[in-house]
Amino acid sequence: MNNVELLAPAGNVAALHAAVSAGADAVYLGLEAFNARRGADNFTIETLEQACAYAHLRGVSVYVTMNTVVLPQEMPEALECARQAYRVGADAFIVQDIGLAAELTRTLPEARLHVSTQMNTHSAAGIRAAARLGAARVTLARELSLGEVEELAACAAAYDMEVETFAHGALCVCYSGQCFMSSMIGGRSANRGMCAQACRLPYELKNAALRKDLPSPGEHLLSPQDLCTVDLLPDLVRAGVSSLKIEGRMKSPEYVASVTAVYRSVLDRVLAAEEEGASARVAATKGEHDELAASFSRGFTTAYLEGERGNDIMSYQRPNNRGQFVGRVSAVRDGHALVASSCRLVAGDVVEFWTKKGHVALTLADTPPVKDGLASLALDGKTRSVRASDRVFRVRSAEAAFADDALEPRVPVSGRVTLRQGAPLSMEFTLAQGEGGLARTVSARLGARFASAPPSGYAEGPVVEAARTKAVTAQDVRAHVDRLGSTPFVLEDLSVDLDEGVGIGFSAIHHCRAAALESLQDALLEGRRRRSLPRVKDRDVACVDPVKACLVAAWATNPVCARAAKRAGADVIYVPALNYRRGEAVIAGQLTGTAEQAGYPKQCVIALPVIDHDPCGDAREAQVDFDPWRYVKPGKPALVESLGALQRADEMGVLAEVGPHLPATNQLALHVLHDFGARRAWLSPELTLRQIEDVAAGSPLELGVTVSGSQELMVTEHCLLMSQGPCDQQCDACPRRRSPHFLKDRKGFEFPVVTDALGRSHLYNSVALDVVPAIPDLLAAGISAFLVDTTLMNGEQAAQAVGRAVRALKVAQADGNTLAKLPDTTSGHLYRGVS
Repeated sequence: MNNVELLAPAGNVAALHAAVSAGADAVYLGLEAFNARRGADNFTIETLEQACAYAHLRGVSVYVTMNTVVLPQEMPEALECARQAYRVGADAFIVQDIGLAAELTRTLPEARLHVSTQMNTHSAAGIRAAARLGAARVTLARELSLGEVEELAACAAAYDMEVETFAHGALCVCYSGQCFMSSMIGGRSANRGMCAQACRLPYELKNAALRKDLPSPGEHLLSPQDLCTVDLLPDLVRAGVSSLKIEGRMKSPEYVASVTAVYRSVLDRVLAAEEEGASARVAATKGEHDELAASFSRGFTTAYLEGERGNDIMSYQRPNNRGQFVGRVSAVRDGHALVASSCRLVAGDVVEFWTKKGHVALTLADTPPVKDGLASLALDGKTRSVRASDRVFRVRSAEAAFADDALEPRVPVSGRVTLRQGAPLSMEFTLAQGEGGLARTVSARLGARFASAPPSGYAEGPVVEAARTKAVTAQDVRAHVDRLGSTPFVLEDLSVDLDEGVGIGFSAIHHCRAAALESLQDALLEGRRRRSLPRVKDRDVACVDPVKACLVAAWATNPVCARAAKRAGADVIYVPALNYRRGEAVIAGQLTGTAEQAGYPKQCVIALPVIDHDPCGDAREAQVDFDPWRYVKPGKPALVESLGALQRADEMGVLAEVGPHLPATNQLALHVLHDFGARRAWLSPELTLRQIEDVAAGSPLELGVTVSGSQELMVTEHCLLMSQGPCDQQCDACPRRRSPHFLKDRKGFEFPVVTDALGRSHLYNSVALDVVPAIPDLLAAGISAFLVDTTLMNGEQAAQAVGRAVRALKVAQADGNTLAKLPDTTSGHLYRGVS
């Protein structure tokens, strides 16, 4: 039995059946709440119980996604949801929220915890942090190279943990768990399972200094191609990956069935070759590649796994399914397009023509006739613009339709029936070997699970007597036992032991068979359903120290703004490590050397990057030889933005604060941060004032909130400035970074783009934040630190913004009054929550 799991998505019951029937070793699915695909059909506790029974009976594991942040009042519901899911059979929970993760480890120790990719794990320190949380598995960030995956898999193995990587499906342009674009624009939070996919919309890249459009291959500048690693499976297996994950809980059962089947086939060949020590590299066939493209494709890429991060990984021209390339139009005659088709087209297929006037779709009413290698497609009113040489893609295949059958695949069994005169009719069923294909796979999975004690099902019927009329034959018995059509079993072989001349009613055989199979089913599901739940003990809560003093802090990416903020009264200056070294000062999004002549003021606090890869493989840190931790000293303060960085800071004895990119949206999360050594937490920008008040009540940490500046929406491994043309990736000398840039959307909003020394891009909101007027309410809620982000400001603007926050704090402390809100600004989510 292989030890590399193929993990498939199940957005609904039909997709679950498709995944299992296509050979998945495990499926992941969501309940109606607390999962990152709330738009999928999802499952209730009742349907989850049925799903678990269906999957477990076939040796398939079920993982429940609870991969969203949890708001303060939701934690009891989330924990009870997990408890009930475990009770009915869930094998593991895929979790983003650190508070929920820690509490599941404490209260459901028998359930496996899988750390979601949204927890932003991309370093060895992140692996160690996951182990500290009690995780059995970590889903790695998608932005890792093969070399990095191998390093982290080895690190995880040392802690008896597994690593999971995405193998196929949609790519987010932003690091998962770090995207605030959907929530800030439309109130639909990606961290709450309601992503509106703003990244798939059209944008223009503009140079802010010149106010001109910049050339690009298309207008979908935030839309990556789809990941496809089918030819990299040998590398991923050798890297030590334990689970290969197919993305797609919003996709159709047809997609799930098709993609899972291809990966099952290729992975089986890879594992067989590995076991035999074969040197020849296993790759997918052209037919398998075509099958994947026909299922869904924005174009395929291996992206970061092979160190690619440029334009080749992007789908600039099209953000949705382009399907399978069929061929080109040879001619248009008499209302028909003659297409040199590379595949068989049938009635019900949907094809799309890529014309000079755009893309137009056509559903084939009939199977097109083929003559001289050309398929004749009857055009309609929408496709009158089709011309010779236009490309044709099939975006839906009628023949790929999935026929759902809740009983498939069936479990192969062997039976033994005994009819001895004077003794009860007896029947026993055991697992059979299976006659190849999926039946053998199901049998092997179950056999591996029950290797030490193979299960069996046994039942007895009435006493067997001498025949009164016609004696029962072995053939009669076989005919009536082998009626398993309404069961999940299939009879592989049957032995019949009977005395001559005995009789029995056939209904007795039927009842005995049903009882024996039910007994086998119970044995196969033992321990995986109707579980008892452990009693929950009260959690030990850290003592809360009273807040010592309130302060105003400034985030400064250059010495000019840092010194201006200091003069304006800022108590603390945070300087990003990426802007601390000489030559990397950025003013208002623009790389400039003129800001560095004076240097940063003393006692600045180093802020570690949100993204902090280990310098190995194809990581940018290795390529440019940059280690942000060189500026961090034991016993000194530093700000971190991921759980892995907090783990590393704790190991070094650093006085750590946690930034808002590590979302702390509930009290349990704050206690985890406290346990990991944090002394202050800057809260998530997605919290409302009321939620902040709930989080702050009894917080073991001092709490801060960003009150002014520009909200970062995305951190991307792909440099958003690359769309304007070829790039040598010499980021320290990049002339594009010396001009401010922005993305302009369809409504005319401008989103600033800043690229850092490692070539990662940071996208900011088009409207500046101003919650300075809310400082009295924030004070009353328990906030003691207020941050002004000067990233997109010059020195004068930084001084004004910091001075205003200082003044507002003094006024609020003196008499509870407030300042007026600045025009053309937003209060973010302080008064409007996220969905």
